[in-house]
Amino acid sequence: MGQSKPIGSKTVLIVEAEALVRFDAVAFFEERGWRVYEAEDADQAIEVLDERGDIRVVMIDATVSGRMDGLKLAHFVRERIPPTLLFIVSGQAPVPQEALPQRATFLPKPFDLHRVLRQIEQSPVTP
Repeated sequence: MGQSKPIGSKTVLIVEAEALVRFDAVAFFEERGWRVYEAEDADQAIEVLDERGDIRVVMIDATVSGRMDGLKLAHFVRERIPPTLLFIVSGQAPVPQEALPQRATFLPKPFDLHRVLRQIEQSPVTP
């Protein structure tokens, strides 16, 4: 059974196979005072989620590899930690809305991290 109440306010997990994109996102959030965890595939992401109970925002590339792809990982996160803010990103074709988990936002690459941060800050989950 997943969590049902809001979790840590400034903690994010970046799941991205492209190292430069991941490093940019990590640096962006760290410079703004966020605690940042990173994973290059679904398996690493699941390990982080198992170890950390304070992750509030998860950004997942739809094409990451591992025991599941990015979309399956996004559904896993939504089931396991329902209040998490969830962003699915892709540089390939847009992900159809019906393939996304509930309350997930799709972002085509390249995306503006400043805009993502504004969206996070305006979320009703923010404590």
